[in-house]
Amino acid sequence: MYLYEKIFDVVVIGGGNAGLVSAISAIEHGAKSLLLIERAPKELRGGNSRYTRDIRYAHEDVDGFTTGIYSRDEMLNDILRVTGGRTNLELARIVVERSQELIQWMYRHGVPLVKAYRGALHLSRTNAFFIGGGKALIDTYYRYLSARKEVKVLYNTTVTDIIVDDGRVIGVKALMGSKEVVFKSNSVIVASGGFQANIGWLRQIWGGKADKFIVRGSRFDDGLLLRKLIELGAMPVGDPREGHMVAVDARAPRTDGGIISRVDAIPFGIVINRDCRRFYDEGEDEWPKRYAIWGKLVAEQPEAEAYVIFDSKVWGRFIPPAWPPYTASSLEELAVKLNLDPGRFVRVVKEFNDHVQPCRVDYERLDGCSTKGLDPPKSNWASRIDTPPFNAYKVVPGITFTYYGVAVDGDSRVLRGDGKPFENLFAAGEIMMGNILSRGYLGGLGLAIGGVFGLIAGERAVTL
Repeated sequence: MYLYEKIFDVVVIGGGNAGLVSAISAIEHGAKSLLLIERAPKELRGGNSRYTRDIRYAHEDVDGFTTGIYSRDEMLNDILRVTGGRTNLELARIVVERSQELIQWMYRHGVPLVKAYRGALHLSRTNAFFIGGGKALIDTYYRYLSARKEVKVLYNTTVTDIIVDDGRVIGVKALMGSKEVVFKSNSVIVASGGFQANIGWLRQIWGGKADKFIVRGSRFDDGLLLRKLIELGAMPVGDPREGHMVAVDARAPRTDGGIISRVDAIPFGIVINRDCRRFYDEGEDEWPKRYAIWGKLVAEQPEAEAYVIFDSKVWGRFIPPAWPPYTASSLEELAVKLNLDPGRFVRVVKEFNDHVQPCRVDYERLDGCSTKGLDPPKSNWASRIDTPPFNAYKVVPGITFTYYGVAVDGDSRVLRGDGKPFENLFAAGEIMMGNILSRGYLGGLGLAIGGVFGLIAGERAVTL
């Protein structure tokens, strides 16, 4: 084992949005030396953040990045709504209150913000987008850090342990290739994500269905440090079964597929399982408030798979995934292509069509165009599937990040099992997301949580 000769003011573990914001915040609040440890190689740096495209934030006035006002009260109510009220209200309020400050901070630091383009369903008022997506976001932050002499960045380095002496964190152990190195530090910020890339851990929760899961983001988020923190006595928070899980094209790669694997056609048609049965309301709410529940819904179906069915009337209204849909001139032909029972397939579509009420569909809002007497209903955007060619995507669960993590306080300090904070151990990003998101999701909220608590962790790691 090699002991690095320098004692850093701050060590940040994880090189995605939360870790990068933490690092910049720490430097700007007086850290004289900072080490950022990224597990991935340089070309894959950034964790899940490299696959993002937008961020949600409260704004009381119209600005240059959105199309209308999104008040603090509305944003907080949205969080309460999607979580069913199961959130740490104090921490949720902090995210809401500081989200506009975060946007201004991002803009000052050169993040290329822009209004939403076509295809960003129901997000143009609430979210700002990045030119160049998440990769442009993280590259902007890395450029800032590379210009600071106080900062050292390590790639291809895995933190294996957090060293505690007499209740205080004094450093970390890391593997650099085959060499084990100890880095001493006055404070440590953990921003290393959840455990979504650990199929073995997922298998303990979901059984064999976990083998169908697609890891949409970084292959390096295996929960190694989450386990270490809990072993150290950190208070766990959240349900291991919950997380940001979307329906993705079954042809997507096993890891690192990002947003191009997501199937956004669900509000425009119906979703059935292998038994040709619908199982949930496809038009329950605005898509950014519901898309991240569909992965779990699919995981609960036979063989952890489902099929999104729509017709030619809606083609072009959503951004498709990287793979074309299965297409046929008749419903029977489409069923054969999907290896589904043609009789059952035609019956479920006919049943849906027979219950659609006459209505002028408006996909830009909750239009109330619904079915009547159908279980489950379709509450909005219900339109008959009757115009060939008919289309379908086969979908499987795509897991982005997990909500099981560690509890933190308002200073982003990790809490012990007794509710008292570690003095100099902080967490930001997905590893503490479960404090705020117990279930459900709002598009762009994860980046806001990581950014806000990144700002806080960086500041408090230096000033507490």
